[in-house]
Amino acid sequence: MRLQRIAVNKYTMQTFIAQCRQLLGNQFVVTEIGEMKSYLTDYRQRYTGAAIAVLKPANTKEVAAIVRLCAEHNIAIVPQGGNTGLVLGSVPEKAGRAVVLSLLRLNRIQEIDTLNNTITVDTGCVLQEIQRAADSADRLFPLSLASEGSCTIGGNLSSNAGGTSVLHYGNCRALCLGLEVVTPQGEVWNGLRGLRKDNTGYDLRDLYIGAEGTLGIITAAVLQLFAKPRSRLTAFAALSSIEAALELLHLARCNGRDAILSAFELMSRYSLNLVKKHFPELKQPNLPDSPYFVLLEFSSQEDEAVTTQALENLMILAVERQLVGDVIVATSLNQSNTIWAMRESISEAQAMEGKNIKHDISLPISTISTFIQHTDAMLQSHFKGCRMVTFGHLGDGNLHYNVSAPPDASIDDFFVHEKAINRIVYDSVAQFHGSIAAEHGLGMLKREEILRYKSAIEIDLMHSIKKALDPNNIMNPGKILLSYR
Repeated sequence: MRLQRIAVNKYTMQTFIAQCRQLLGNQFVVTEIGEMKSYLTDYRQRYTGAAIAVLKPANTKEVAAIVRLCAEHNIAIVPQGGNTGLVLGSVPEKAGRAVVLSLLRLNRIQEIDTLNNTITVDTGCVLQEIQRAADSADRLFPLSLASEGSCTIGGNLSSNAGGTSVLHYGNCRALCLGLEVVTPQGEVWNGLRGLRKDNTGYDLRDLYIGAEGTLGIITAAVLQLFAKPRSRLTAFAALSSIEAALELLHLARCNGRDAILSAFELMSRYSLNLVKKHFPELKQPNLPDSPYFVLLEFSSQEDEAVTTQALENLMILAVERQLVGDVIVATSLNQSNTIWAMRESISEAQAMEGKNIKHDISLPISTISTFIQHTDAMLQSHFKGCRMVTFGHLGDGNLHYNVSAPPDASIDDFFVHEKAINRIVYDSVAQFHGSIAAEHGLGMLKREEILRYKSAIEIDLMHSIKKALDPNNIMNPGKILLSYR
């Protein structure tokens, strides 16, 4: 059975909107199409849905009141933070039977507990503001993404974001200790506990993280903080193959006791060529023209001599084993920032070049080289001349494996083959025991695809959870699950 369609007649809608205005105030209930458009259109500007209204509550109490009102009128809710997602998880469907619940006004840093190394924040806090708040308390909040200046922690938690520091610090699940959640019935579960051990039943926190707003609305979180590293050293290396990159990763993990490998990012030559074309102001290191490059970073609680020694030891081994063609070590903060900016600019450079077919996948690290060789060859055999924008978090097996049109082809004509390209990539991911959604989620974009790759029992269990927590299917319907049983 397809997802329930929520019928909203004109009288109910008018009554509902009037009640929303009474709860939130006129200026925080948006119904004009033009004013709503940015909330209805996805980050990549490829899809625009429709909504009854955009609602902007200021706190958890108002969120709960709006949810109760939506439950009463049987109106669906699409929670939204910074709307930077890539899988259509934070925008409504085109039917226009939902409201967008913007959580940007829930933006308080509630508390920083330096003894417990935690920070408690509202869901609408922009990630970069949380990083700055932690820094002001001489602590580190390590989650780092290209969109950190606009994405919110609620969206990060809802998609279980990973980012560039996941190799050492883990993804959002690992960084979150407690949540506050508004249920589909409009009740508030206060699980804002800064505990690292709490074995008192089912882990509700982990259930809501990664659920993309389909089970409830996260309104606040307790996040882990860490001691700020005293030293960091960034290096940029040219490599001849993925196998060399994987061996370098193994050596880097085993190298040094006082310095930790905190980042290991893979970039293909074509990825960096796009950055060079669209961001010429970023002066790229002068390295051999290799097929792949790695950005790696060591950090330590000791002084810089420790990280320098760790990197020197690694490079000696790498040269002995002929793994790297050349390496540049950042000798200043400015150089380090430039190297990181190259990595973080790949997605934007792709967008400036034109549409491409994106895949956010994860694989067992041991299979990545074979996967890339196999899948690259499959794509070339079917779509000769297509260009691969391959980059990502090699240290945790997460690749952004994107496909661009051949240089002499029409992008629109190439996109006719999007489904066929997805099938090749996703079938290959499944063949190598990977996942078709690593850190972006499923949203609307992959809700049908997942039916091919999850077992029937997994899908049934997911339906059981959804039905138990949200029996009327008002929480972000049509995301993750295509049907509602």
